[in-house]
Amino acid sequence: MNKERRKALNEIIEQLNVLRDAVESLKDDEEYYYDAMPEGIQNSERGEKAEAAIEALDSALDSIDEAVSSIEEAIE
Repeated sequence: MNKERRKALNEIIEQLNVLRDAVESLKDDEEYYYDAMPEGIQNSERGEKAEAAIEALDSALDSIDEAVSSIEEAIE
C-alpha cells in the first residue's frame, strides 16, 4: 500500500475514533438515564427501551472497534 492510501486510511481511523467517542458518550448518557430511573420504571416498557438502546449502542461500539482494527490490519 502506498503512502497516500495509508494516509487516507489513517484519516478514516481518526474520524471513526471521533464517532466512537460520540457514540460512547451517548451510551453513557442513556445508562445514566436508566440508572436514575426508579426500579419500577426500569422494569417497565420505558426501562426496557432504554436497556435495548444501551445494548444497541454497545453493539455499535464493537462494530466501530472492529472496523478500526480491520483498517489497521489493511495498513500493515
